[in-house]
Amino acid sequence: MPTAIVLINTEIGSESEVFNALKAIEGVRHVYETYGVYDIVVIIEAQSHDEIRDIIINKIRRIPHVKSTTTMIVVDYAIIGKS
Repeated sequence: MPTAIVLINTEIGSESEVFNALKAIEGVRHVYETYGVYDIVVIIEAQSHDEIRDIIINKIRRIPHVKSTTTMIVVDYAIIGKS
């Protein structure tokens, strides 16, 4: 299943509002509020790359107070278990 990591910058003081709006978007699997260069990190899963594109362009980027996004398409991943 196509997966993307989206790094988001918000307007100052609007992180929680954007965080809550992201949680309501279909296809968003994880949302993390972070400190550092980016304010929020989102993991998206969708049926196709076109659907990922639609989520980013037509949903995430249209949330009020989102200043910018950087998208990384996942090529491969591993789930590491705890022993």
